[in-house]
Amino acid sequence: MNAIAGVIFHFIGGFASGSFYVPYKKVKDWSWEAMWILGGLFSWIIVPPIAAYLTIPNFVEIIQNTDSSILGYTFLFGLLWGIGGLTYGLGVRYLGVSLGSSVILGLSMVFGSLMPAIYYFFNKADGKHGIDYFFTTNAGICVMVGLLVCIVGIYLCGKAGVLKERGLANLSGEVQLEYKFGLGITVAIISGILSACFNFGIESGKPMADVANQLWKAANPNDGEFLYQNNVTYIVILWGGFTTNFIWCLYLLAKNKTFSDYKKSSAPLGKNFLLCALAGTTWYLQFFFYGMGESRLGNGASSWILHMAFIILISNAWGIFLKEWKGVSKATYRSIIAGIAIIILSICIVGFAKTLE
Repeated sequence: MNAIAGVIFHFIGGFASGSFYVPYKKVKDWSWEAMWILGGLFSWIIVPPIAAYLTIPNFVEIIQNTDSSILGYTFLFGLLWGIGGLTYGLGVRYLGVSLGSSVILGLSMVFGSLMPAIYYFFNKADGKHGIDYFFTTNAGICVMVGLLVCIVGIYLCGKAGVLKERGLANLSGEVQLEYKFGLGITVAIISGILSACFNFGIESGKPMADVANQLWKAANPNDGEFLYQNNVTYIVILWGGFTTNFIWCLYLLAKNKTFSDYKKSSAPLGKNFLLCALAGTTWYLQFFFYGMGESRLGNGASSWILHMAFIILISNAWGIFLKEWKGVSKATYRSIIAGIAIIILSICIVGFAKTLE
């Protein structure tokens, strides 16, 4: 039952992450940096402490009593993840929701799931799997098969993007202006590698989640693991993410002289503000539900792979719904549909792996 609940929670989190950029696409007459930093205020500064307060009322004390080295590493990984999140927005902008998310999150999936296992192979810790787990146990081998199957699905999504570029001459000038494969794929690779740092941040901040978990279990004996234990860790990780994005967006606002976007008479200011707030809040919800899924499946490769796979799945579904693949050849369309189908298969395989433990 825990495995089923964990998969469902990861699906909800993946849906939130795969959908967050959709409101941004409806923002009118604002620069990218103007809308990104406003949405980020909700993602990283406003919503996380509200969620933590509602679920862990003493979260401030937990952070205050945490060793400075733990806070430092958690913040650092949040800082690096922030660069990944920053370039995520650019990758999606230049590649589209489908292809951009597939490449970025595919790389994040691989690095985020395997790097902690390599670390714990050399630094043993209770409850943590080393890289040998994926080659010496039935459950671990099944997880690796699921990861490899997902990579095949990501490859097919990427292939569809290349085919789309070749057929770009048949698309409108507006699409040609936004779709830049060379620049987009470079940004996407950087983003994918650094986005994996969020999982490293969760690992680094685990002592804070453990304290929250212990306090809850003491007050609620025999009720299992605390569903919201990671909400305190997110506070520190997202401080790091906000720092990176805030500095970069301030630079762009000054360089491009786009501070005036917030008072443009041609822009629907109220609507734009609400759309950015919705986008930012939706993005945070991915972490909220990831933490719930992780509390049921464990913070290992399975949780990270499921989370990433669901995001890729939903992102590609949105890409089709938003007609990003309209007008492409049948071969291109078959490639993106096959990629989505194979990613769904990988989700089933990784979910099944938990039943083998």
